Amino acid sequence: MEEKRVVCQNRKAKYDYHIEELLEAGIVLQGPEVKSLREGRASLVDSYARIKKGEVFLHNMHITPYLHAQDLRIDPTRTRKLLLNKREIKRLIGKTEQKGFTLVPTMVYFKGGLAKVELALAKGKRKYDKRRALKEKELRREADEAKKRWR
Repeated sequence: MEEKRVVCQNRKAKYDYHIEELLEAGIVLQGPEVKSLREGRASLVDSYARIKKGEVFLHNMHITPYLHAQDLRIDPTRTRKLLLNKREIKRLIGKTEQKGFTLVPTMVYFKGGLAKVELALAKGKRKYDKRRALKEKELRREADEAKKRWR
């Protein structure tokens, strides 16, 4: 199994969404963007994926421009194409047309020298779901602390 080198994560995705399934997609980048990603200069805050005309696109992912690339200036939040099989895209179209499902990027990483995006097929959480999740997390933390003290 190849090792993944994580560039950035969207930690808030697990808080804001019920994640149904995860899938891996390639991402179309230009040269300086790849170098910037290798330096870890990217952010998935407020980013999302959309399907348009049978293709999947990633919106609002911020990749800081590479400092040493003078000749090519690229918009840091430009829309980037994601690479998926046609069969996967058709399945995603069916799922995202259902009420409440959306595509959220959860992680960007390098696998075998190629930049990949982990997409989550997710359903938005309501406010009370978020409160319940926080309460459960806090209770688990308190239980773990009590176990440690007891030993």
